[in-house]
Amino acid sequence: MGKFAEIVPEHVRALPAYVPGKPIQQAEAEYGVKMTKLGSNENPFGPSPLAVKAVEAAARGVNFYPDTEMTALRERLALHHKVAANQIIVTAGSTTLLDLLARTLLGPGLNAVSSERSFIIYPLVTRAAGAEYRQVPMRNDGFDLDAISDAIDGDTRLVYIANPNNPTGTMIPAAEMDRFLNRLPENVVVALDEAYYDYAQWMARERGVDYSHAEQYVREERSVVVLRTFSKAHGLAALRVGYGMGPAELIGYLARIKPAFLVSGPAEAGALAAMDDHTHYEKSMRNNTQQLEWMKRELIEMGYTPVESWANFLYIETGEDSSTLSRRLEMNGMIVRPLSGSWGARTAIRVTIGAPAENRKFIDALKNATKGAAVR
Repeated sequence: MGKFAEIVPEHVRALPAYVPGKPIQQAEAEYGVKMTKLGSNENPFGPSPLAVKAVEAAARGVNFYPDTEMTALRERLALHHKVAANQIIVTAGSTTLLDLLARTLLGPGLNAVSSERSFIIYPLVTRAAGAEYRQVPMRNDGFDLDAISDAIDGDTRLVYIANPNNPTGTMIPAAEMDRFLNRLPENVVVALDEAYYDYAQWMARERGVDYSHAEQYVREERSVVVLRTFSKAHGLAALRVGYGMGPAELIGYLARIKPAFLVSGPAEAGALAAMDDHTHYEKSMRNNTQQLEWMKRELIEMGYTPVESWANFLYIETGEDSSTLSRRLEMNGMIVRPLSGSWGARTAIRVTIGAPAENRKFIDALKNATKGAAVR
């Protein structure tokens, strides 16, 4: 044990490290082959050209501190979502907002509730705040809202719900979420994580499904903080821009502990410009919908049963250790996300929906990596 162990709290010493998706450069150095990355749910078309130009222009002013309140972006988001500007907080990605929520609402003796096989940041930020993390079983690869309700008690302060869920891609219809919130105790706030909102909303319109009433919850000042991000559909993952919408009073408390100058000026400029590029956005949405269906058909022909997805990725039970399979895929030039370890799905992988050529490469790599293996 190191010399700082006596002064670092035990709940911090016990935290596991967050393990991100493998970077392309690392995998190429390990295997000596050119890699395609379909492991971190990034936009295969990159950022909007308008966003790139805006970032380049804003970079000329990086000698000045950014607007710590992100006033221009908050006002634009408020107009877009038809909510008040004081109901919005802009953070460095939605993961930072999850940490702010945990530090604001949790502490020793309190707890947060979520589902198994959901976003691995939820237990990390909960335990980092010194609170207990309660995890309930899934139902049909998705959130079991009844089980979550049963796990809530007088010491519960947060419930994390990913909709669609990462990594399974499953979606909770709006009516089910309404019923869950209607029976929520007064002492609980729901972190409604809609990082993949854009993809789910696009597909819900095409499939004739009512997906989200999140903005209505915000207007009604329900005990809900809705999390959104520019990292996925808008392709700005490296710029780190996310935001939350919720009750003005609670957003005000979150803002008090948010570090100053958390989001850079170029990141704000890129996000504002991305909101104007409807052509790039619609191209990304159409590709995802079409290629998701193509990938499902190919996988089913191979004998797999991918979970029905409402996001830009597929969850696949492989019938073998996912870390071992992922290494074989990397030998074939393909990076995916094995879901063993903290994810709790030892035999599953998550694969991002890429551009058509990338998806074809994944299917070919999977065929090569599973030659002679039993497909389930």
